[in-house]
Amino acid sequence: MEKTERNNGTSSWEFLLLGMGNVPSLQTPLFLLSLIIYLLTVVGNILIVALVVADRHLHTPMYFFLGNLSSLETCYSSTVLPRLLASFLTGDRTISAHGCITQLYFFCSFAVSECYLLAMMSYDWYLAICQPLLYTSLMTWKVSLQLAAVSWLVGFLTSTVVTSFLSHLRFCGPSATDHFFCDFIPLLEVACSDTNVVRLLASILSLFNLVFPFLFTLASYVCIIAAILRIPSSMSRQKAFSTCSSHLIVVTVFYGTLIIVYLIPRTAPLRQLNKVFSFFYAVLTPLVNPLIYSLRNREVREALKKAFRKALACIQSS
Repeated sequence: MEKTERNNGTSSWEFLLLGMGNVPSLQTPLFLLSLIIYLLTVVGNILIVALVVADRHLHTPMYFFLGNLSSLETCYSSTVLPRLLASFLTGDRTISAHGCITQLYFFCSFAVSECYLLAMMSYDWYLAICQPLLYTSLMTWKVSLQLAAVSWLVGFLTSTVVTSFLSHLRFCGPSATDHFFCDFIPLLEVACSDTNVVRLLASILSLFNLVFPFLFTLASYVCIIAAILRIPSSMSRQKAFSTCSSHLIVVTVFYGTLIIVYLIPRTAPLRQLNKVFSFFYAVLTPLVNPLIYSLRNREVREALKKAFRKALACIQSS
């Protein structure tokens, strides 16, 4: 990869994203698979947002958080998959330095925001199940708006700090990164200037933005499960536990893969698995979250049926 010699860090570079490999026979199946995943992710999440906005029965803090999560997932997947689809379609796997930093900025922003938003949602669930008499006084609209705003704000502030440090690094070796999008660690590995300060900063931020929200979320779900086990009706207990356990599995996979990629030292075997872990938190999580958090919910299903009936009536009347 050619570059023009400059002294302003990444500005003259193009990066080659090795992605999912360069096997021509797999490009079409991977393109179709990625396209289906992206369409399902966007349609599912936008549908949830539309239902939360349109149906007054869903105008509660819990569904407000779900609407925020779906908005976040739509943006989250749109930072990675369209660029990946374009590379499958055209065969061009290069990305400009500015484009790479921009993709990293938005991906990091949405990833950190989701870490905090999931923690806020677990706190909302904890109050609803463990403190039902205090729920309405503690989780007011003002509080829920503040919690959601903090989640988004911390994500963008963290990403601003990380990308500003990264953009000042120099890249003077092979510009090929073994990843399917511009992620932080693969970019550090092709930098030729000293990355110790950036790595230390990233480790500190990852500790605060990944581990602490995960522990808070985990503690909330432990309290929720303890409350569920005290439910006298076995049928109600089983239904509540099924919902809670599915949420906990998705949350654990999301936080767990992020922690493995960003906090655990990269040994040779782990480096080969990092793309797999990244696929879980960058692609699969936005796809399954609407199913796990929303479409399994009775009130959301009722709102969806009502919306379909209204749409059908409008079509028939026209």
